[in-house]
Amino acid sequence: MAVQATCQMQSQDPADKIVRHAGMLSEHLQARRQQMYPPDAQKSLRNFMVHEVSRLTSIPESTLKLMSNEGKGPVPARLENNHRVYTLAQINELRELFAAQRPVEALRFLPHRRGGEHLQILAVANFKGGSAKTTTSAHLAHYLALHGYRVLAIDLDPQASLSAMFGAQPEMDVQQNETIYAALRYDDERRPIAEIIRPTYFTGIDLIPGNIEVMEYEHETPRFLSQRRTGSDSIFFERLRLALAEVEDRYDIVILDTPPSLGFLTLGAIYAATGLLVTVHPAMLDVMSMSQFLLMMGDLISVIRDAGATMKQDFLRYVVTRHDPMDQSQVHVVTMLRHLFTEDVLTSTAVESAAIETAGLAKRTLYELEFGNISAATAKRARESIDAVNDQILGLIKKSWGRT
Repeated sequence: MAVQATCQMQSQDPADKIVRHAGMLSEHLQARRQQMYPPDAQKSLRNFMVHEVSRLTSIPESTLKLMSNEGKGPVPARLENNHRVYTLAQINELRELFAAQRPVEALRFLPHRRGGEHLQILAVANFKGGSAKTTTSAHLAHYLALHGYRVLAIDLDPQASLSAMFGAQPEMDVQQNETIYAALRYDDERRPIAEIIRPTYFTGIDLIPGNIEVMEYEHETPRFLSQRRTGSDSIFFERLRLALAEVEDRYDIVILDTPPSLGFLTLGAIYAATGLLVTVHPAMLDVMSMSQFLLMMGDLISVIRDAGATMKQDFLRYVVTRHDPMDQSQVHVVTMLRHLFTEDVLTSTAVESAAIETAGLAKRTLYELEFGNISAATAKRARESIDAVNDQILGLIKKSWGRT
């Protein structure tokens, strides 16, 4: 009987086998998640030491300690060694307090958008898998929130890795009509984008999660276009920008984690974006793939222009990811990119690091990594690299707002 069963499994139709394997793996992963993360478990953000709070807010450590001793401002918790620690929500309370007390320096403490400063929509794109789009998106979102900005992260990828980074498991926590598809669909079940935004454990960041449902937009758009309907609401590549306009007063920056394909969702993201970040791993095969991506994107942008629409991007930058500066072949590729694209390649690169891998395995970024999970020197080097990349991106955002 065992031999017969084995023969039947070996002769199984490949399509049936894929369905069976998908079910087996999904059940296994759900069971594993139940074991590691009980149903009532919620992802949480670590607390921050006084020196970290000072670095993030520019408030001197001595001032923070004096405030704590005098009972002013948010009350920090105390560790066993009596060191003070603050939550990110408390850090934001400090920002608001100092902005109110020192109105001339308010922007220094509370960097929210001011009147006349447009919503920044950053699309992180490249259809080559492994270019670190999600890692880049998650680290950038966390960095911006830690520095006081109001961030909306949108997962456009059916694989939903960004959603998982924020603790939303696509198979269990994201139900029907709860992805960006709900705000873009063409039928009567379309929802206002505000209804599908959910808060996260990371203060300052809201999320629109993804799952396999977002692929419905790729299937429905061609059918819709075949009907040859007119009107601004029916132009598929404008739908995401129009949806974001409904909630733009709530955020400073939107981050779009695009799928590894150049479909209708990616095109909508590129059209909506005020800043385009193209991630590239400095290996020749990856660069060749990026070349095809850029050629195809150029053709699609021409289609947008022919339709009478205008793209309004403040900047385009290439972000070198998973960079090993000791690898001579990578050095050659980075040099080539800088020669071709000059200032459009960020001068800082995201280095390949065991610290990033360790954090990723736990679905965390370096900004969440607990002390002691990896050597301090390794974590420090990786953090400095990611900070430098994100600081350059923030500099581009500030420049687009007219800030010095």
